[in-house]
Amino acid sequence: MSSPAAAPRRVGLYAGTFDPVTVGHLDVIERASRLVDRLIIGVAHNPGKSPLMPLEERMECVREALPAIKTRTGGDMAVVSFHSLLVEAVRANGATLIFRGLRVLSDFDYEVQMTGVNRRLDSGIETVFLMASERTQFISSRMVKEIASYSGDISEFVTPYTQARLLARLAERTG
Repeated sequence: MSSPAAAPRRVGLYAGTFDPVTVGHLDVIERASRLVDRLIIGVAHNPGKSPLMPLEERMECVREALPAIKTRTGGDMAVVSFHSLLVEAVRANGATLIFRGLRVLSDFDYEVQMTGVNRRLDSGIETVFLMASERTQFISSRMVKEIASYSGDISEFVTPYTQARLLARLAERTG
């Protein structure tokens, strides 16, 4: 008698620039990790966005936050960087799902366009939208950087580690 075939592992990829990673991003990571067997967090090189923090530092900020999420979810997660189209990063990491977080209606307009293009590039990859929780839907990396640049308190929006890294980068830039 043959043993039953193992169910295929569901692997998803949640990508972003994460400059910086916010509690909103971390909320999406936690919720997405509950929906797949393995979640890859893809940190985009994306020089077009002129990130304040270098790629490796952004990756480290994500990595630093994962143990607490793993403790709550038991999820299998990894952080990778990519310098390619999103669908290529998905394929390279053995994923079949793209997770995207939506905060406001304007996010939806852009994400629908990107989903359509990704679907044309690889019809075997599905996109899953996760709405931002009510407590995080107003948070964006851009706003966090702006608040921090004016010495505002960003402690509600990022982890202590990310806050320290971001403030150090801003201090380097200004002086």
